[in-house]
Amino acid sequence: MTLTFEDFPPGPFGSFGPRHVSRDEIIAFASEFDPQPMHVDEDAAKQSMLKGLSGSGWHLCSVMMRMMFDGFIGRTASLGSPGVNEVRWLSPLRPDDALTLDVEVLEARVSRSRPSTGIVTFKCSVRNAAGERLCEMVSPIIVERRGEAG
Repeated sequence: MTLTFEDFPPGPFGSFGPRHVSRDEIIAFASEFDPQPMHVDEDAAKQSMLKGLSGSGWHLCSVMMRMMFDGFIGRTASLGSPGVNEVRWLSPLRPDDALTLDVEVLEARVSRSRPSTGIVTFKCSVRNAAGERLCEMVSPIIVERRGEAG
């Protein structure tokens, strides 16, 4: 069943995961996209303010996006997003973290310019197995309304 705008009333939506992130994934992502020492070199990372190897915040955002897609966007009549309103990195992503994505609908409104669609604003939070929040993101997506979805 395809999820449409009407399936996203404000309030808690769901939790997805866990998704395991390995040391090798952290280093591989950072080596290509964010090769700062705390993300690629364990000795340098120990000397950093993070006190150990940590994943790039951009890696964490990429994992969040994958978890969002696998959890609900992949089965949603989504037309894309106009952007991200806010991203906050709260605690480091560590090797072997098992991540859970918690999703809340902050707002759902019919588009004034395209009434066949709605804009759903999500707050997504990723936490590790210990329950520590690592990242929060607030982002709207444009979703077709029921009867409009193909």
